[in-house]
Amino acid sequence: MPVGLPAALYDADNAWGRDDDFFLRLVGRAPARVLDLGCGTGRLTLALAAAGHRVTGVDPEPGSLAAARAKPGGDRVTWLPGTAAGLPDAAYDVAVLTSHVAQEIRDDGAWAATLHHLRRALVDGGRLAFDSRDPAARRWERWNPTDSLRRLTLPDGTTVDAWTELTAVRDGLVSFRHHYLLPDGAELRTPGTLRFRTETELRTALAGAGFTVERVLGGWAGEPVGGSDDGELIVLARAAR
Repeated sequence: MPVGLPAALYDADNAWGRDDDFFLRLVGRAPARVLDLGCGTGRLTLALAAAGHRVTGVDPEPGSLAAARAKPGGDRVTWLPGTAAGLPDAAYDVAVLTSHVAQEIRDDGAWAATLHHLRRALVDGGRLAFDSRDPAARRWERWNPTDSLRRLTLPDGTTVDAWTELTAVRDGLVSFRHHYLLPDGAELRTPGTLRFRTETELRTALAGAGFTVERVLGGWAGEPVGGSDDGELIVLARAAR
């Protein structure tokens, strides 16, 4: 959650979706020790705990963890501030990075280090799943006031108009600014930058960190890469034995 953005507004702009359904099904029903890295305000984290899993949510932003912890069921989750570097060894059966949090790790060296820490934190044969937008889909071309315009409804009934503005595309990095127009006319703006990696780049980094890629999907219904308007690279891998 961006610093300065109210949790209720962030949650309204990041509501439960098909991606959450996908990851919840993927983890499955058998009780498992699950790591949600970059858990944000806990949307999927709490659902995993409610499904009977032993869940740890990790995020570097204290405000996000505070909002997550305060939600119903928050006491069922172990919330940890920080990054993958602080994870214990061989402590998890499954690790997920959702809502394109993998793209928030912009530096390739930091991305490689994150994957190495995840491999260390997973048991041999443990599963890793994450999503990253496919650069070939060029979804950033839709980040403009017309195509990205959306109306958000907060828990108290307040409505907020929001849109996303593309600000720069360079060397695999795409920068943008989210705009939120409040009913009183005030406008909140939150900038961001994401790293778009190709399927080859993702596979190479995973192999270097000790993972075996099982599948890469292109959409939330299981379509092949390039076969869905979702424009995703959904990576399913295992920690090599």
